[in-house]
Amino acid sequence: MTEWFFHNGQQQAGPLDDAAARNFARANPGAHCWREGFTDWLPVGQVAELYGGTASSAPPPPPPGGGGIWGAFAGGGNPFTPPPPGTASALDYTIHGHEMQYVSVSLAPGDSAIAEAGALLYKDASVDMNTIFGDGSSRDGGSVLDQLWGAGKRVLSGSTLFTTVFTQRGSGPGTVAFSAPYPGTISALKLADYGGRLICHKDSFLAAARGVAIGIYFQRRILTGLFGGDGFIMQKLEGDGIVFIHMGGTLVERTLQPGEVIHVDTGCLAAMTADIDFDVEQVGGIKSMLFGGEGLFFARLRGPGKVWLQSLPFSRLAGRMLASSLVGTREEGGVFGAIGNILDKR
Repeated sequence: MTEWFFHNGQQQAGPLDDAAARNFARANPGAHCWREGFTDWLPVGQVAELYGGTASSAPPPPPPGGGGIWGAFAGGGNPFTPPPPGTASALDYTIHGHEMQYVSVSLAPGDSAIAEAGALLYKDASVDMNTIFGDGSSRDGGSVLDQLWGAGKRVLSGSTLFTTVFTQRGSGPGTVAFSAPYPGTISALKLADYGGRLICHKDSFLAAARGVAIGIYFQRRILTGLFGGDGFIMQKLEGDGIVFIHMGGTLVERTLQPGEVIHVDTGCLAAMTADIDFDVEQVGGIKSMLFGGEGLFFARLRGPGKVWLQSLPFSRLAGRMLASSLVGTREEGGVFGAIGNILDKR
């Protein structure tokens, strides 16, 4: 089945099948369209497939009233420069809550969002849910090898083999909401504002506009890979759309000037721009390393660039819960614990 995509200068629509594409073209004669095999976006009036006849050399006449974007056609040329196929969809979203947040996304007909497996909170019935290999950044799905490589990169970066794609199939907008598996803050970041790339902690990515590519970022420094808190592989998010990053506890944003350095607990780095220099630095003397509670190394972040820090990384929360459970087990092993066990059995 051919998948069609449309752009009218304000919003995108797609993928649409042939019948829906013909209906959309008749209702939006000033739009541009693209499908696999096209080298560029074309005015719908120049595509014979959408009208069942011979394509015109110019866009069809404007609808009565001269609405939409037809005023720009009068002087010749295209009224806008459509984004290239594969760019991320624009998303309308709302972040709800404070300490335990979730994000709801409003999808226009044909728009899609991607999310980590298990991130769904709720969705409208008109929103279609589809599980795919990789990250879905390629609209045509790519070859089998491309899909396997995309899925493999996700596994290496700490995610699952699969990504869930949510697409609005109804005639109006649809809503889908995502939540994180542990308490924290959700931040919406537009990749285009940060050079099209962000480097993230393995557990930080929650959801994004479809078209965002999720890859792997290798730590080239041995000590940073061993003691930096994230291992040798982090997540790399690339594209121009919006991504939703989840950070444990409270979010801290810092913009570092050229040469400015901060020391961070190795588990508290949630995300950073690609131009940040990330390395490790020894905590201090022997006493600090053994009894300071911060391990052997700090994460050293050097500007220029921006970093996002999390006040309660999941590793710290899980470690404290494990320690408490072990203490509770030892206490229950005493005299009163034994008496309680006897009473429970009666």
